[in-house]
Amino acid sequence: MLRFDTVLFDADNTLFDFDRAEAEVLRQVTEDLGVPLTEELRRAYGQINTALWNRFDRGEITRDWLVVERFRQYLDLLGGGDPEEMNRAYLKGLGQCSMLLPGAEALCRRLKPFCHMAILTNGITESQTGRLERSAIQDCIEGLFISQAMGCQKPQREFFVQVYNALGLTGRDLSRTVMVGDNLQSDILGGQNGGISTIWFNPHRKKNDSGIHPDWTAETLAEVGDIILAPV
Repeated sequence: MLRFDTVLFDADNTLFDFDRAEAEVLRQVTEDLGVPLTEELRRAYGQINTALWNRFDRGEITRDWLVVERFRQYLDLLGGGDPEEMNRAYLKGLGQCSMLLPGAEALCRRLKPFCHMAILTNGITESQTGRLERSAIQDCIEGLFISQAMGCQKPQREFFVQVYNALGLTGRDLSRTVMVGDNLQSDILGGQNGGISTIWFNPHRKKNDSGIHPDWTAETLAEVGDIILAPV
């Protein structure tokens, strides 16, 4: 018997190459305003966006406010503009970018004969559904659970309970279910709140001083597969 037979994946920077997609779409929407995307502007947007998503993960702000506020702050650096319009263009662009991280398709193909797989994300419905529909792993993923459509979010236990109910997972099944993600706060803490095992995908070897302790840490997606398919 293998260690796990149900795998719940985060989307961004776990399976999908969000950094690459974000860089390309940010360049497009910035240049549409007649402004070249410099490294300084890219870093500034990244800092704004990360700070707001961290606040969202802590339950301090709403997603609807976040997605407009990030561009309000960014456009202040560019001299002004319509943040709602920029957000619409950005989300449309992201929905068309289905680039996967190296090894993501190989991992899903490797797991498919043995595991049920679903994606759990706090991302935006428009961009997440579009990317999965266009991706090479669409046929491997049996469920896409987006917090925007569920009324709760990772790391809340309620989010995971809804996922379990939708997938028909009972108490015994949860002992063979694992959450895989790159974010300690939303993915690993979320999995722990949901009573399941966790794998922290940490390809950049980030230091963990969060107080959140995953069951396993993997630096490559191949290593993630080794953990999941280990015989027990």
